[in-house]
Amino acid sequence: MFIDIANIKLKAGNGGDGAVAWRREKFEPAGGPAGGDGGRGGDIIMKSDSGLHTLMDFRYKREYKAQNGENGMSKLKFGKNGKDTILKVPVGTLIRDEKTGGVIFDLKENDMEVVVCKGGRGGMGNARFKTSTRQAPTFAQAGSRGEERDIILELKLIADVGLVGFPNVGKSTLLSIVTSAKPKIANYHFTTLSPNLGVVKVGDNHSFVIADIPGLIEGASEGIGLGDEFLKHVERTKILIHVIDISGSEGRDPVEDFYKINEELINYNKRLSHKKQIIFANKIDIPGSEDNLKRLCEELGDRYQIIEGSCATTKNVDKLLNITYDNLSQYEENDYETYDEEYVEVVEEKEEGIRVYKEYNRYFVDGPYIDKLLRSTNFDDVDSLRYFQENLRKNNVVSKLQDLGINEGETVFIGGYEFEFFE
Repeated sequence: MFIDIANIKLKAGNGGDGAVAWRREKFEPAGGPAGGDGGRGGDIIMKSDSGLHTLMDFRYKREYKAQNGENGMSKLKFGKNGKDTILKVPVGTLIRDEKTGGVIFDLKENDMEVVVCKGGRGGMGNARFKTSTRQAPTFAQAGSRGEERDIILELKLIADVGLVGFPNVGKSTLLSIVTSAKPKIANYHFTTLSPNLGVVKVGDNHSFVIADIPGLIEGASEGIGLGDEFLKHVERTKILIHVIDISGSEGRDPVEDFYKINEELINYNKRLSHKKQIIFANKIDIPGSEDNLKRLCEELGDRYQIIEGSCATTKNVDKLLNITYDNLSQYEENDYETYDEEYVEVVEEKEEGIRVYKEYNRYFVDGPYIDKLLRSTNFDDVDSLRYFQENLRKNNVVSKLQDLGINEGETVFIGGYEFEFFE
């Protein structure tokens, strides 16, 4: 099944906590602190893989977590780093931020990697806090929490050439005879319910990738039919082959068909109007097609290359492929755009983030750094409390509270704990 969009939740690993430990060895009665540092939490990494063509793997599993770092140990042993979680996606996958819809990263080449969620840093053991005035620290630092993010994966196929046109004009038949792809073919509309990819060989050493873009009908850009689900796959093609039923066998006018499909492309994205198009007038073998071909050439011949032919008899199919390849040779490798996508800058939540504010005449202090500081504090130990207070002063929490007008004896809520304020 072809799946081209998926919503998933990601959680990087937490950093391991530092250890509180002491050197206990024979003949070392006062060995001192020996707690090791915690390990780093695992990252969540997205990697593009040319062997994948759908986001099916993300349809049923929606949450992914990386491994936490191990806690530090005694004898100055560090905890192990958590393993990274690597999620493979097809080439051409956009990673979007679910809240804003903006693009975080565009995996447009094979084997590209991007860290979407960073693992937390490991906390320091009590051995790190030994100073000349604090010989036996009884506290350690907690590990940082790993990043969490809700993202949208959106696949936009990367093909050199896209086949567009109304249903039942012969796009799937053309794909089947020029590639080894086996699309469903029948004499009724919407036999193709998902894009099909194939590789076209031109000569001995040349080839290009072609995609059949299904479901385009009048009103597709507004959500009618299936076309709005697949129009995005047109954006990344370098050239479009516009397949037209020149025989008018279904009672439609070939010239009007051309304008209607192009109107849908422009309504979806105005920049698609600048994309190179080659017109393939299919079903020329059906009697009565000559008059329609003449009108088509008179109307569009001065602006587009028009090749008449037949998928049924393969007439001029090789000519179409050669002309298409000649046009492709003017493009550089991977020369495509993401078009109107809005990129968002992913702002990492820094541990140093501290908020000091007043609400309803109450004073609050919170933020990632405060959360980590609280988890690192042993409130039953004098040294640990002193370290806690020193950090609040170093980070200007006390001065900010004073600026807000706090008085001695008033209550301050720090990360869920209540404290009385004293200078």
